[in-house]
Amino acid sequence: MTTDTPDSPDLPAAPPDLLLGSTEDVLGAIPYLLGFHPAESLVVIGLRGRPPRGDVHLTVRWDLPLTGTELDRILPLLRRERIGQVIAVGYGPGPLVTPAADELRARLRGSGIALVDLLRAEDGRYWSYLCARSGCCPPSGTPYDREAGAVAARAVAYGLVALPDRRTLERSLTPVGGPARAAMRRATARIAEELRARLAASGDLDGLAAELVADGTARVREAIGTYAAGGRLDDEQAARLGFDLAVIRTRDEAWTLITDDDHHAHRRLWQDLTRRLERRFVPPAASLLGMAAWHGGDCALAGVALGRAHEIDPGYSMANLLLHALRHLLPPHAFKDRMPTSEELDLQMGTPRTAWLLPMVVLLEEPPADPVGLAG
Repeated sequence: MTTDTPDSPDLPAAPPDLLLGSTEDVLGAIPYLLGFHPAESLVVIGLRGRPPRGDVHLTVRWDLPLTGTELDRILPLLRRERIGQVIAVGYGPGPLVTPAADELRARLRGSGIALVDLLRAEDGRYWSYLCARSGCCPPSGTPYDREAGAVAARAVAYGLVALPDRRTLERSLTPVGGPARAAMRRATARIAEELRARLAASGDLDGLAAELVADGTARVREAIGTYAAGGRLDDEQAARLGFDLAVIRTRDEAWTLITDDDHHAHRRLWQDLTRRLERRFVPPAASLLGMAAWHGGDCALAGVALGRAHEIDPGYSMANLLLHALRHLLPPHAFKDRMPTSEELDLQMGTPRTAWLLPMVVLLEEPPADPVGLAG
């Protein structure tokens, strides 16, 4: 697993055949484990298995410089995940990396967890803090290829991607603009008008709530199937799903459906909606994207998505819950083992009632529209 947020570590899953037999392999693998090429970072790779071999199990990244107690949770994490060996790399100049390297080495000392290597990498060269032999570790550093190599080739074949930097990852969630934004805004207005009319005409709001929940959960399942098959929602379908997700029972239906087997379809769906929905509709979709990315081991994307949800609605509970889990280095199965099924959700939440529609009603109160072409 891998995790990454600006103020806490990162945790990704490695392909089963990603064996790290050399320092060059380690340096070649890290960008694919994280999803981007790190800079000014401390990266810790945890291996399971007995020396001299081990399988990559987790990758953790912190921004440098460390500002306080970021490493306090590293030993509990390594022990919880049954890590026997660690390889660490600091990216950046010596004055930036060395204090963090020293702190990590001190925390691992006497822990029973082997520190296989502790490196610094900068401008295509690396140095080892554990090797003082000039024959293999010259003072000027050892050059390495940041782009090529057998491990990079295997990672690409496995479907992993290494973006140039974290900012590129953040830009992957940039809201659509221009004609695409204008079309979504028109579709959202049409759906809002329809829903207002249904609410105004209803003589049984509890019954309407039951109908909207049933239709919404069905649309969630259909949308997942559409993206699993390589399709895409049109603007009206996307806008309608934005309203559906405002109802917690419908959003939680989507949450329960995220599994290790289909997280790719969820990721495509919720990433698309995070970019296309009007800003006030984004927190549920971005939170679901965060959960799907986390399931797939892409905690860098998870952190970016959850950060976007939190920025738009600082009180959005799902985003805050998942951000807390990421920052405390919990693995995604900590939630998977506790998530109810759709049937259990029905038993826990009971019969749909009017109060369930209040978040949707809030969305029906049109805010002033941003100029088309700016963030949605």
